[in-house]
Amino acid sequence: MDASFWNGKRAPGIKDTIDVSQYETVIDVIEHAFKAYPQRPAFTGLGHTLTFQDIDFLSASFAHYLQQHTNLKPGDSIAIQMPNVLQYPIAMYGALRAGLRVVNTNPLYTESEMLHQFNDADVKALLCMDVFAKSVQNILPQTNISTVIVTSLADMLPTMKRVAINAAVKYIKKMVPSYSLPNAHSFRHIIQQHYNKEFEPTHMKGSDDTIVLQYTGGTTGVSKGAELTNRNLVANMLQAATMLEQEDNQGNRLINLANASAVAPLPLYHIYSFTVHLMAFFHLGMHSVLIANPRDTDAFIKAMKPWQLTGFIGLNTLFVSLMANPKFKTLDFSKMKFTLSGGTALHEDTAIRWKEMTGSSISEAYGLTETSPAVTMNPLNGHEKLGTVGQALQETAVMCIDDNENEVALGERGELCIRGPQVMKGYWQQEQATKDAFTKDGLWFKTGDVAVIDEQGYVSIVDRIKDMILVSGFNVYPNEIEDVLSTHPEIENCAAIGVPDDHSGETVKVFIIAKGDKQLSIDEVKDFCRKKLTAYKLPRQLEYRNTLPMTPVGKILRRELR
Repeated sequence: MDASFWNGKRAPGIKDTIDVSQYETVIDVIEHAFKAYPQRPAFTGLGHTLTFQDIDFLSASFAHYLQQHTNLKPGDSIAIQMPNVLQYPIAMYGALRAGLRVVNTNPLYTESEMLHQFNDADVKALLCMDVFAKSVQNILPQTNISTVIVTSLADMLPTMKRVAINAAVKYIKKMVPSYSLPNAHSFRHIIQQHYNKEFEPTHMKGSDDTIVLQYTGGTTGVSKGAELTNRNLVANMLQAATMLEQEDNQGNRLINLANASAVAPLPLYHIYSFTVHLMAFFHLGMHSVLIANPRDTDAFIKAMKPWQLTGFIGLNTLFVSLMANPKFKTLDFSKMKFTLSGGTALHEDTAIRWKEMTGSSISEAYGLTETSPAVTMNPLNGHEKLGTVGQALQETAVMCIDDNENEVALGERGELCIRGPQVMKGYWQQEQATKDAFTKDGLWFKTGDVAVIDEQGYVSIVDRIKDMILVSGFNVYPNEIEDVLSTHPEIENCAAIGVPDDHSGETVKVFIIAKGDKQLSIDEVKDFCRKKLTAYKLPRQLEYRNTLPMTPVGKILRRELR
């Protein structure tokens, strides 16, 4: 690809290209990993570890059931609705091996959101956690779902632990509402009854076949299904893996992948975690420690403690909450080689404190659901550039355009656009929305993000176009204000939005979560910001909150604050 968007070179120790033809399908990747690393630990959940061989046998059992004991055909859609538990990779690989199209479903969806997604994707089968089964019962008659499979939190654990945890969840914590799904099947029983049975390799083999429907968050209306193909996911996996295989100045690998373990707190149904843990790390033979509920910080830290982690995958709000817990400082970070951040803006203060506490720099990356997701990434070997999301990945071109779709010069702000093998096929059954998402020539995907590209190809995301605040004709970007406020010792978290103002059209309002009991006045906030922000960017309104509305991966929902 002609990557003439900048004239610099990629950071040292990083390959310039990938071989997209190395694997034709996602299944080829999975089968290779099963054969290459049979005895390595693959996933740990709730303190129990499964090897690559375990996942191989268990997912094959699920594939056999789907093919031989349901009316599902290759290409049918199956929705998977669970938190980060051992059942997730088993079900994911099993469904793909059986030739089904996977619809990753957010467990926190309301019934109306579930109904929209299941009907839009024409879902024929659903695997869900029993915690959500009551909602499934309520909407099932309005869908085309013919196969329902239910699992409980600890179903893949040894008997004593499984019984104890599932009973506690149901009877003590009362997290499982009473439900009636008389035709539903038990995931655990399915695995038991069909263990180690063979399946037919009838998966979708075309590189352009849509194998995952990944629904966007619906920031501009009802959510849309991004069609991610074999080629999209394989390419992005290879791009991410290549970044992890960086070398130092002597040509030695930075990370010993043979013994690498990384924590997985971000939900596997989200494309960021899906591509990193279920694709790239699996392809490299790495071990992922699954965190079912990252909001329970004490349990999160307890789950990490047995492992000398090589890597940490997270985002700004997660880093902040962990560092605020004294128990986090007691963990052993001596083997930590990398920390990846994505999904939302990384604050400079957070990155500095994380490096001081763990010894690991944070490599910020950028991507979208529509790009499988990674577009850019900072190096891991000391060449990261704080305040940027790194350089474009291999075979990927980026540029910024103005309102008339003309490319702007390097260093100037514009809407970031992407070309590359990881860019989605389109939105599922949404021809006009697909057309609108690309430039008029159909070649570049428009991200909706305002960015700047510097002379070395490092990209800085300024903000979302729709989040931009217009104060007396001047553009104000919430990320800039939040980045300044996050350095205040009395502020735990914050968000900035624009609100109507008779004098200036819009003015800046900030929402703050205090670290302690002290609440700053609006004048104190303005005085603090005045050192780094020009007058029209200063907050004029202030509201304290105990929590801020967030997506499951910790991205602040400014639209809800508005």
